[in-house]
Amino acid sequence: MEAPAAAPVAEAAAQACGKVTVANMNWQSAEVLANIDDIILTKGYGCEVELVPGDTMPTLTAMMEKGQPDVAPEAWVNAVREPLDAAVKEGKLHYGALSLTDGGVEGFWVPKYVIDANPEIKTIEDALKHPELFPSSENKGKGAVHNCPSGWNCQLSTDNAFKAWEGEKNGFVLVDTGSAAGLDGSIAKAYERKEGWLGYYWAPTSILGKYEMVKLDAGVPHDKEAWEKCNAVADCDKPVKNDWAKSEVYTVVTDRFQKAGGPAVDYLKTRAWGNDTVNGLLSWMSDNQATGADGAMHFLKTQPEVWSSWVPADVAEKIKAGL
Repeated sequence: MEAPAAAPVAEAAAQACGKVTVANMNWQSAEVLANIDDIILTKGYGCEVELVPGDTMPTLTAMMEKGQPDVAPEAWVNAVREPLDAAVKEGKLHYGALSLTDGGVEGFWVPKYVIDANPEIKTIEDALKHPELFPSSENKGKGAVHNCPSGWNCQLSTDNAFKAWEGEKNGFVLVDTGSAAGLDGSIAKAYERKEGWLGYYWAPTSILGKYEMVKLDAGVPHDKEAWEKCNAVADCDKPVKNDWAKSEVYTVVTDRFQKAGGPAVDYLKTRAWGNDTVNGLLSWMSDNQATGADGAMHFLKTQPEVWSSWVPADVAEKIKAGL
């Protein structure tokens, strides 16, 4: 009698979950997480999942105003914290898991081999005492700090950080990398030649899965007021030394799905991973020109020790059987 008894249970779970729309955000880490959620919710919880295109502001605004989509797997909430908190307080939306347990991280990075050879370098200030370790290819005798890609907000904050830490006075030039590909290429080139490299970067990313980099300590805390007044503003006269804020990255769920999703909601309140895991997966995806769907399948097949802790044992078995 065991087998027939399982069918109504599975049916009930599917009914409890029903249809769910999941935002498939337009950057690599969010895309692969949406596809992981798609597979786990479908195979493990019997949900009927529809992935819909998304981006931070449009998706969260639509969730607040229209209650759609049901789930934003990787919402970088710093920029929309106030309206989002208000929507959560009103009961329209709910925070699920902290998707990235380490948060989104920005700052000045150097290759690990530079730190291994120069263990006294721990902070941005330490690094900027040594232009000889980070030579500029264009300006002989100068050190180079690589900027964030043109047109990105971080280009302003990196420019102001360079001023605040007196990069020019310390014998450095600020290098315009032009684009994300240009920035990535400069790191790859330095690694191939085992040369010094210093500049802006962020995590999680595929480059940090491929090349071991160390984030330098800013030596000061993040000052939100000073950041908004000056550090993130063009043509700021006197920027101060200021650490980048750690971005909190949550899963956000609508009230409709919170009530209708049954056990699937518990999964969305549990599922979280660290930047090292994400960096490694994104690196594999870049090397293999893999889509979010490819990356999700690769992760679920090769790292059950990570994801099986997100779901009950019986659900994990269903997912494994469904791969």
